[in-house]
Amino acid sequence: MHAPAASRPVNIASIAAAIAAISAVGLGLALSIPLLAFELHDRGVSSTWIGLNTAVGGLATIALAPFLPNLVRRLGAGPLLLAAILSAAISLVAFKVTASFVLWFPLRFIYGAALCVLFVVSEFWINAAAPSDRRGLVIGIYGTVLSIGFAGGPAILSLVGTQGWAPYLCGAAFFGLAGIPVLIGASSAPAIEKESTSGGVWTLMRIAPAATLAAFIFGAVETGIINFLPLYGLRRGLDAGDAALLLTIAELGNVALQLPLGLLSDKVDRRRLLLGCGIVSLGGALLIPYLAIDSWALWTVAFLTTGIVAGLYTVGLALLGARFDGAALATANAAFVMLYSIGLTVGPTAVGGGMQLIDPHGFAWVIAAFLVLYVLVVAAQIWRDR
Repeated sequence: MHAPAASRPVNIASIAAAIAAISAVGLGLALSIPLLAFELHDRGVSSTWIGLNTAVGGLATIALAPFLPNLVRRLGAGPLLLAAILSAAISLVAFKVTASFVLWFPLRFIYGAALCVLFVVSEFWINAAAPSDRRGLVIGIYGTVLSIGFAGGPAILSLVGTQGWAPYLCGAAFFGLAGIPVLIGASSAPAIEKESTSGGVWTLMRIAPAATLAAFIFGAVETGIINFLPLYGLRRGLDAGDAALLLTIAELGNVALQLPLGLLSDKVDRRRLLLGCGIVSLGGALLIPYLAIDSWALWTVAFLTTGIVAGLYTVGLALLGARFDGAALATANAAFVMLYSIGLTVGPTAVGGGMQLIDPHGFAWVIAAFLVLYVLVVAAQIWRDR
């Protein structure tokens, strides 16, 4: 079950293929969620139905992820990624031409399933391709590209707008571009020779809670911040432009900090680093209500807190790669993505509810509560294994 410690030469084509796939996931998610919401709003669909339709994408991930290790073993990582890229591109364009809102539900399921395949398979691929002594560096680059993809989606919408065909065609074209390095690197894709003997998704979540729970916390906190930090700024007196700037500064932390945290994870105990990330992020969340909303201090705390929370994803993924290999690694990555998807659903709901109960500082208190949960779980695991 444990990955071999010996280093091996870096296969650049193989790593580039996985990174191209994750860039497509980041951009696809960040572009499609607001774009499709605007499209439905323009068609007169209520916000409740827009939310339900969006949630179907998350359900697709939860439904499909447990079966992906077997699909990788039977079909191969390269062909599976290429099929997912094609499905994502076609289904994104299909939203624009599908007039019936009812048909948007199966379409959203297909689109969510395609993104799930890209996520799980690219994570397995990058972990299997990364040399053990530079795993954190490689995954830090991977996490940085994912963050840039998340930032790139809204940037494309701001350039081409949300009306007409342009944003859909841009999104589909980007998926197509991501397929080129996957095609080049497909021949060196990691393979799964036999089924995992270490149990299914839920078993591996119990075996490695520090790594897998990191994905849930990242999904919940990151999505809560994206959805509600601008609103929090508005409710504390910022105008719309400054509230958007606050979110931009926070998200730049994601881009800036993944590589340093990945490098650090190659040199220290990764579980202790995850615990440290949880504690520092918790401190940042607790500080937010006490800092002036238009101050450099708050900007700095937002930058560091968001970036270090995203580091849970990077370091957690590196920890999975160090602990598992083969089919067990693919299963662990499936658990990772499942928990991330559950976090995407739970986070905004909890943070929004917190802001309604304690306006506006419930935003920070709920984020702090997620991080307290994580710190307690990881500290308990480290204590148990002493």
